[in-house]
Amino acid sequence: QVQLVESGGGLVQAGGSLRLSCVASGNIFSINDMGWYRQAPGKQRELVASISSGGSTDYADSMKGRFTISRDNAKNTVYLQMNSLKPEDTAVYYCNANVTVLRALPAGLRGGTRDYWGQGTQVTVSS
Repeated sequence: QVQLVESGGGLVQAGGSLRLSCVASGNIFSINDMGWYRQAPGKQRELVASISSGGSTDYADSMKGRFTISRDNAKNTVYLQMNSLKPEDTAVYYCNANVTVLRALPAGLRGGTRDYWGQGTQVTVSS
């Protein structure tokens, strides 16, 4: 199984910064695309930013210039640096990873590919 664990959320004042981290662990053969999504109360989950295995990034328009996504493949970790935070950024932020799993049975073989989600971390931006 594969688990994603986010950290770094919290309460911050408008104009402040937060850095979110997401660590993937488990039976991983390789990690393909990784991304951050967010969901505010009463709203649909939306893409914040994504990064491919080759380092290509994509951002929602409202985040461009303020947020930066990066990854450390050696640590199976993706980061989201959030600057100039606004109250409208308040949401639960979820980590997503497309993972090619390492099979346990038969042992040591490459498994299939699927998306995994973290449990989410709350980001609250006050005025």
